[in-house]
Amino acid sequence: MCAPGEHHLGKLAGWNDTLAWGMAGVLAAYAGIAAAVASKRPKGAPGKRSAVLGAWLSLATAMSAQPVSHMFVTGHWTAEPRPPVWLVVTVSCVPPLVLGHLLHLAATPVRLTPVAVPASPVMQAVTAAEEEPTDTVVAPPAPAWTLAVPAGARLLPIVPPAPKVIEYDDERCYAIRPLYEDGLRPGTKAMRTALLGAGFAECSDGVIRGKLRDEIERHEPHLALLPPAPVAIGA
Repeated sequence: MCAPGEHHLGKLAGWNDTLAWGMAGVLAAYAGIAAAVASKRPKGAPGKRSAVLGAWLSLATAMSAQPVSHMFVTGHWTAEPRPPVWLVVTVSCVPPLVLGHLLHLAATPVRLTPVAVPASPVMQAVTAAEEEPTDTVVAPPAPAWTLAVPAGARLLPIVPPAPKVIEYDDERCYAIRPLYEDGLRPGTKAMRTALLGAGFAECSDGVIRGKLRDEIERHEPHLALLPPAPVAIGA
């Protein structure tokens, strides 16, 4: 329903009947592309605010075209002997302004700030296993500065902080936790075998998966993201 009014304004601005339909296409593309860019770019990314503004502006432009066109069609305003200057100038400027804003959105890169997440020993082992060995060893460059130590001064070694010790509420978790060291999320059968091998009594699948494994992965959420271990099928 918006297209005829936009087409009418295009004809009043000076385009022929065929080319005036481009006004409706320009505004429709403006609304769609600006809305798509605004929804896909994360909050705070470059171009996010401009795309949101363009989406609202395209809707406002499409809505304002209808009453203006209807004012001429219904005789409240007259386009005889020629349309007013402000209408011709305004409508003629819409396509280049829309195209310029869309090119600006397309040229604006999406720059995300990387967040450093400390890797656990299990994830480090998985990453190291996936890396391909190389024959080239690059030595770090020598520092361009020297440390002047006063006579009689004593340098203290830098001691890294001790790793955090996890204490489980259920002691059976200690028998299951080593199964994650292979970089895979253990299955129910492997966990039951580890429990029986550690001297614990038989327990149900729900306790193994819903209680014991859940407690381990609650302390270390990254373990839940590991690929599942292959299911061992016995005769």
